[in-house]
Amino acid sequence: MKVKLILILPVLMSSFLSLAQEKEKSYQQQINGTKLNFSMQPVPGGEFLMGSKKGKPDEQPLHKVKISPFWMSTYEITWDLYEPFLYKDYETSHSITPVPANVDAVTRPTKPYLDMTFGMGKENHPALAMTHYNAIQYCKWLYARTGVFYRLPTEAEWEYACRAGSTSEYAFDDDAAKLADYAWFSKNSEGKTHAVGLKKANQWGLFDLYGNVAEWTYDQYDPGFYATLKGEKLIDPVAKPEKLYAHVIRGGSFESEAQDLRSAARLASDPIWKQLDPQIPKSNWWFPEAPFIGMRLVRPVNPPTKAVIDAYYDQPVIKDY
Repeated sequence: MKVKLILILPVLMSSFLSLAQEKEKSYQQQINGTKLNFSMQPVPGGEFLMGSKKGKPDEQPLHKVKISPFWMSTYEITWDLYEPFLYKDYETSHSITPVPANVDAVTRPTKPYLDMTFGMGKENHPALAMTHYNAIQYCKWLYARTGVFYRLPTEAEWEYACRAGSTSEYAFDDDAAKLADYAWFSKNSEGKTHAVGLKKANQWGLFDLYGNVAEWTYDQYDPGFYATLKGEKLIDPVAKPEKLYAHVIRGGSFESEAQDLRSAARLASDPIWKQLDPQIPKSNWWFPEAPFIGMRLVRPVNPPTKAVIDAYYDQPVIKDY
């Protein structure tokens, strides 16, 4: 019996290591039934110091957080990937097989009354101006298409991935003069978005975390949230959203100044971004005055149960005002 255990143990360990190594690889996610795909980068689990000692009050106190491993999309989600969700006729024309009933059943956004690219470009450019609700429904559509649970990053996951092991103001160091190598922002963007992936990636292979478009996180914005984190709350923390405003946006955009692109910098969504919307109540889907918001996806290594997934995607709509 002892001999058998000795023989079996290396096999079990080898299988375990193979599985762990597989989870650490980048991969291409095919959107089933289409020719579209997107890449995902592994983000190892670990601990980091979240926030800033010298930054704004809502970035304090600096606190240690533990994060579980996940994958994050290599690039911001582009119009190429977003439009099949946005327009049913577009999805049908770009599908190589009939659209499945479960995909067709996902509620789609109302068609915007403006050109939501704002003339900045579409091919390989980041999709933008969608609401927090809209972004989550896109994740639901992807789940119907792929069977894989994709979601928005939590605020802590976003900062952890952005820092990529660094403790400086930016992932590269504290020198804002180097930002132009990594980001499209106020000094070099010419007031518009650019195709994703043209700047340098961070240490974990993630592009455009700084600038281009700011990115939704799942969290409710609470300027004093960090001070409430103690004990178990420091493991994969999240401020669960229960109100329409405000939600946390990270990374800064093509309009942002260097200080708002720091790894710790936080931005809150604002109802003013719908001021031009003539509908009453306001649209649940679009921010016509926020051409600087986009999204990036996360896939946890250890996915939740089907019930938790359904609850994430099927939260009741809160009417805007």
